[in-house]
Amino acid sequence: MSTNIYVGNLSFNTTSSDLQNLFAEHGQVEKAQVITDRDTGRSRGFGFVEMSSADAAQAAIDALNGQNVDGRNVTVNLAKPRR
Repeated sequence: MSTNIYVGNLSFNTTSSDLQNLFAEHGQVEKAQVITDRDTGRSRGFGFVEMSSADAAQAAIDALNGQNVDGRNVTVNLAKPRR
């Protein structure tokens, strides 16, 4: 079962590919997506990463939460389920 991670405070220059590469260091990434504004196509400053296992997700959270990525200290934690 995969685990979904929220990544906040991203630089507007960070791409989904950048996110994929960053998290791949900590385990297998199923999907990485920077959320964009539907009208402008510009990044909204957050994204989601789906890791293949809970252990890999926790390792990524522990390693990356509060770290500097593209000049911004990112927030990394388990994503809350949609309502």
